[in-house]
Amino acid sequence: MTSNGNQLIAKNTLMLYFRMILTMLVSLYTSRVVLSTLGVEDYGIYNVVSGFVTMFGFLNNSMSRATQRFLTFEIGRENYTQLRNVFSMSLNIHYFIAFVVFLFAELIGMWFFNNQLNVPSDRMYAARWVYQLSILSLMVNIISVPYNAMIIAYERMNIFAWVSIVEVSLKLLIVFMLQLFGFDKLILYAILILIVSLAIRLIYAKYCDAKFKESKFRWYWDKEMFKVLLSFAGWNLWGNIASVLTGQGVNILLNIYFGPVVNAARGIAFQIKGAIISFVQNFQMALNPQIIKSFAINDITYMHQLTFQGSKFSFYLLLILSLPVLFETEFILNLWLKVVPDYTIVFTRLIILNILIDSISGPLMTAAQATGKIKLYQGVVGGVLLLNLPLSYVFLIFGYSPETTFIIGIFISIIALFIRLIILQKIIRLKIIDFFTSVIFKLLIVTIVSIIPPMLICSFLDESIMRIILVTFLSIFSSIITIYFLGLTVSERDYTIKILRKFQIRFF
Repeated sequence: MTSNGNQLIAKNTLMLYFRMILTMLVSLYTSRVVLSTLGVEDYGIYNVVSGFVTMFGFLNNSMSRATQRFLTFEIGRENYTQLRNVFSMSLNIHYFIAFVVFLFAELIGMWFFNNQLNVPSDRMYAARWVYQLSILSLMVNIISVPYNAMIIAYERMNIFAWVSIVEVSLKLLIVFMLQLFGFDKLILYAILILIVSLAIRLIYAKYCDAKFKESKFRWYWDKEMFKVLLSFAGWNLWGNIASVLTGQGVNILLNIYFGPVVNAARGIAFQIKGAIISFVQNFQMALNPQIIKSFAINDITYMHQLTFQGSKFSFYLLLILSLPVLFETEFILNLWLKVVPDYTIVFTRLIILNILIDSISGPLMTAAQATGKIKLYQGVVGGVLLLNLPLSYVFLIFGYSPETTFIIGIFISIIALFIRLIILQKIIRLKIIDFFTSVIFKLLIVTIVSIIPPMLICSFLDESIMRIILVTFLSIFSSIITIYFLGLTVSERDYTIKILRKFQIRFF
């Protein structure tokens, strides 16, 4: 299983990277044009309003993890009758969740929107349109979860690659339509995003109906299965509430204390975060089903191996991409955007440091989810992550600057990483000392050595196109060489060369 599993991970990772590169290029271009077309204020309004709506997705986020885990688990056991039951049950539950989210957003959300959010009075009408359209987009995405989960569970990552071509093409079309029509551009943008969400949801549903007989919609209800799914989702709910409040809760605090311009800066920083972190998310998307399936057949040794390697390679992938951006943030932003809102540079650097730390935790989270025993994990880790919001609130009350909220997030991510290791030692017998020697220690060594060449260039050369080219080249080169010789074991080096040779033969 180990050899076949690794080959499948490598194949799916390549497919997902094809998807990611295409999505990233279009996303960066469209973000620039949308910011320029909407203006800083409207871009900030869209960011805070649509972000506020996503807070109501915490019910869906918790259930989506349960759906993904149980579908993958049944495929690992090759129990296709139960797989059909889990899919039908989860789809029915997601329809119910969409309805509940709609009620929450219209009742509680509208009150908060009207009384607490900092939106200029002359843009309140457009902001209300964005709010309602964002609710509909969220409901569409909620209903799509079981179909996406089924595709991932079957590891058909090529489908995500092809559908992404359609999705980014539609989003590129949105950019041109914004510039052609004289209608309120903020409202038009929200309408077009909803249309794209509907189109992608239909494509995934049609594919699943055609390829997986277990994904045919039918009314199914099993009281015991509902209890199991609800219990799993319930503890995930706590973790997702913490995640939502950490992300969008802090975004709302920034809106209340500093206004939509700071939200625009945060939105741009998160666009860059999304582009960079997609490299890791694609790798982990290919990795996660193998972690769950290895636990399903009780291959704990392979599960530990995948978890360790997943944490290492996730960090390495991010490091290669992050170093040039960290060193040349200001130049890149000025080159990319016509207008760079205040705080965007510092926000971008801090968010990249945070995602480097969080990348280590991704496979650890999947390992915990695979066991199904997440009560302790979600209870403790969720509680720690939840500290982000009250701590940010306290610091902002005392007059600290907006970037303080990002610094708080970095420290909490470090604490959460250590707590995850302690809990996993208990539930899957993962040895903390082995993780430190095989993963953390190597990551520190690789990072320290990799930053020396680009740091020297930045010290001796003034900001220019030539410097950014040299920094980018040296950052990538030094990272790859250091990772290969200091960050990988002998077997990992041999396997990496084997995969690269296959890739070269296949494409050249």
